[in-house]
Amino acid sequence: MSEKVRHVLGLSGGRDSAALAVYMRQYHPEIDVEYFFTDTGKELPEVYEFLGRLEGVLGKPVQRLNPDRDFDFWLKQYNTFLPSAQSRWCTRQLKLRPFEQWVKPMLEDGQKVYSYVAIRSDEEYREGYASKDDNLIIKLPFKDANVDKPGVMDILESSGLGLPKYYEWRTRSGCTFCFFQQKIEWVRLMDRHPDAFEEAKTYEKTAVEHGSPFTWSQGESLEELAKPERVAKIKADHRVRVDRMKSKAVKNPLRPDDEPLDIDDLYGKAKSCLACHK
Repeated sequence: MSEKVRHVLGLSGGRDSAALAVYMRQYHPEIDVEYFFTDTGKELPEVYEFLGRLEGVLGKPVQRLNPDRDFDFWLKQYNTFLPSAQSRWCTRQLKLRPFEQWVKPMLEDGQKVYSYVAIRSDEEYREGYASKDDNLIIKLPFKDANVDKPGVMDILESSGLGLPKYYEWRTRSGCTFCFFQQKIEWVRLMDRHPDAFEEAKTYEKTAVEHGSPFTWSQGESLEELAKPERVAKIKADHRVRVDRMKSKAVKNPLRPDDEPLDIDDLYGKAKSCLACHK
């Protein structure tokens, strides 16, 4: 009797996981990979658009895993304390928990599940999902094949998929109010998606009133960050960083405003959540 095997690949709406999905289709067509996206309901509209284009390239649908309990439910469970880099309950409850619920019946059925994760060869093993079941096996194809960041870009460009449109103003996918955003990204969220910014501001105000020790952006509330003089200062500081980087780097044709591709190139790499930002 042959062993039951499943192959799954989680998509964050970001660059690396999308490139891995394309890579698996191109280089391992013999593997029937099931692609999934855990939808928190708080994603950027650009993420949904990108997933639609990715489905066209893959020629198969991306399964949507919707948490059985939404952000508002869990916010109440955590006494209205906002998630933060110190307490990432949002990733745990809205991303990892739905994945575990999805694969649990597979594992209980005795199936071996291979989960493909987009850790590149030029990255240290970033914090991600650690399997608690011997039949849930984590695979790192980019590590094995020595695919680095330029390699990821080549995969996306050659497939015709390209980058998510949010890369015009933001580096990472994930919720609109992700606390890993840099201050310039909050300013741009306010400019591009003012309703999402106002929603984040409301969550923060309620949390602070109930004693939450965290604000979305370190050191200041969104109310303070949104003041015109503060916005002007953030934009000016960002421009200084961009000009400094441009003076040292080769011009990047992939950016219409000549900025480096990643905000992380300007501000240093944030210790972000693998499930959300890959």
